[in-house]
Amino acid sequence: MSFRAKSQNPSVSRIEPSDSAQGDKIKHLLSAPFRNSYFRFYQVIIITASFVKMNTKDFNYDLPPELIAQTPIEPRDASRLLVYDKTADSVSHLHFFDIEKLLNAGDVLVINNTRVINARLFAHDPKGRVYETLLLKRIDLNRYEALLKPARKAKIGTVLQASPELSFEIQSIDDNGVRVIRLIYDGVLEEILDKIGEIPLPPYITEKLQNKERYQTVYSKVPGSSAAPTAGLHFTTELLERLKRKGVIIAEVMLNVGLGTFRPVKCDDVTKHIMHSEYYEISAAAAAAVNSAKKDGRRVIAVGTTSVRTLESSANFNNGVVTAEARDTAIFIYPPYEFKAVDAIITNFHLPESTLIMLISAFLGREKTLELYKTAVDEKYRFFSFGDAMFVDCGSIRHIYYGGNAEQYAALENTPTNGTVHYYSEAELSGAWHFIDGVPTIWE
Repeated sequence: MSFRAKSQNPSVSRIEPSDSAQGDKIKHLLSAPFRNSYFRFYQVIIITASFVKMNTKDFNYDLPPELIAQTPIEPRDASRLLVYDKTADSVSHLHFFDIEKLLNAGDVLVINNTRVINARLFAHDPKGRVYETLLLKRIDLNRYEALLKPARKAKIGTVLQASPELSFEIQSIDDNGVRVIRLIYDGVLEEILDKIGEIPLPPYITEKLQNKERYQTVYSKVPGSSAAPTAGLHFTTELLERLKRKGVIIAEVMLNVGLGTFRPVKCDDVTKHIMHSEYYEISAAAAAAVNSAKKDGRRVIAVGTTSVRTLESSANFNNGVVTAEARDTAIFIYPPYEFKAVDAIITNFHLPESTLIMLISAFLGREKTLELYKTAVDEKYRFFSFGDAMFVDCGSIRHIYYGGNAEQYAALENTPTNGTVHYYSEAELSGAWHFIDGVPTIWE
């Protein structure tokens, strides 16, 4: 379906179907039996209308190098926490252990229980040339996707020796320089990697990590990631137990963090960036917890962008419902995007022009995200993997009022809610008033 957007006023667009047949479909969706369908449909229309092509540089910001955290803070939950309250449009400066005050009984806190493997290897070819190798994604028992440096010398058919127990052959190279390598090993691969591999810290961390467990979450279980889901690094076992006692529901999902998460955006046009796929799993229990919360109007709070991408991938694959499944995703979330599963996010501060800051911008809006990042810089927050955190809640409760009139809407307008109050008149389809974020708009 295509739509034409006409300027209704400076803050909202009026959307009209491009032909009369589609107009009949919209009228059908507006009828009483299809209210829920119409609500989802209408949200998509508004988002489509507000789309503006964005350049990668639109997500840039100035960051003094000294604010890039080189070491993790102790204890984990002593890191700082910037809290943005959308309802009040206000910012608070707390510590991460204060997250307990911000979460409510019945909230579903979604965590990614992946575990980082020793994915960084050094191997040499028959001429003695050394290659740094980063394992990205396991394809099957003996094959991995990997990045090699120096890449130009790593040709198809080259066999590299990492240790007496492990060697590998380069089988293919894709357009992005990702190699498929076939591992040849004697023993248990995980044990060999633990012995000869290194934790692959990001390149902006130049100091040696004294305790490798500090680049793992306390709830990490499933080995397979090439990078940590860093928003989870702030949680302690004790903090999680206090949240459980408060009635917060902890739901575990798993996404193996790889190139899709940390690969930089190299093209000017955001829409041209191709995400590398990553593998995720959602259990039946986690799916049930999320869907139950959505049904009841309780918040679903994602810990980190990897949890966001896991939930939103499943919702997109399954008509808005999070489903128990195991599959790959290459979801790329950037403005504008309609979030289907996630109501709030706990996240670190991300690199300029990265897919991660684009995801947060889709949640908050680009201007607000950059405004908050400037605040964090001014307040000397610590950035990136070992840095501080941010909690953003854009509201999970969306009230829809049918029937009535504008006066009744005005009475409801100030109803306390975590979200936006919408009013749709059913008096007549043509010329009916729709109040969008408080702005009256006529549907024609």
